[in-house]
Order: sequence, then structure tokens, then C-alpha cells
Amino acid sequence: MTDGKTTVAELRARVLAFVRERDWEQFHSPKNLSMALAAESGELMEHFLWAESKASLEVARDPKKRRAIEDEVADVVIYALEFANICGIDLAAAIETKMAANAKKYPVEKAKGRADKYTEL
Repeated sequence: MTDGKTTVAELRARVLAFVRERDWEQFHSPKNLSMALAAESGELMEHFLWAESKASLEVARDPKKRRAIEDEVADVVIYALEFANICGIDLAAAIETKMAANAKKYPVEKAKGRADKYTEL
């Protein structure tokens, strides 16, 4: 599987099959999945703790750390996919809606090259 060949639907189906084979749906409430997602995000952040912003890219590219970082990113995405599965969220539609809202909040002519919150543009 690669990003260029695998659809979101295929990823969701693989996650769902994995969960169902283990009878884990009973534990996957939105509350539990959101907490697991936050925990895994924290584990991802831990790899970059104390690194300066510019140096964090070097950390991400470090062959000694790369596998562990990839594992944490995968955990984050897996929990997000399972959250969407359990809650019946169409991810593509949700992303499209959010991107449209973000485009209104952050118009290119005001936001380009700036990291300010939309209320400060």
C-alpha cells in the first residue's frame, strides 16, 4: 500500500476489519477514541520535545528515529480513521467542508506567509 495507490475508503476498511477481528468495537466509543487519538498525538510530539522548530525536520529525517515517528503518525491516523468509522463521518466531505471554511477565514491575500490566527489578520 502507498499513498498514491490507496484510497481513504480502503484504509478505513482495513482498520475496521482489524478492529472487528479482535472484537474491539465495544471499546471504541467516541470518548475513548478521542482520548486515544490525543494520547498518540502526545507520543508523536514527544519525539520533537526540546528540538527547535528548524531542527525538528532533522529529527523527522533521522534514520534512527524515523521508524518510531512513522509508527506514531500511523497510530494517530488509525485512531482518526476508526473515530470516523464509529461516528459515521465521511472524511473526504468533512475535510472539504473544513478546507472551504478555512479558505474563508484565511484568505490568501491576508494570510499568505503569516502564522497569525484568522481573528488577527
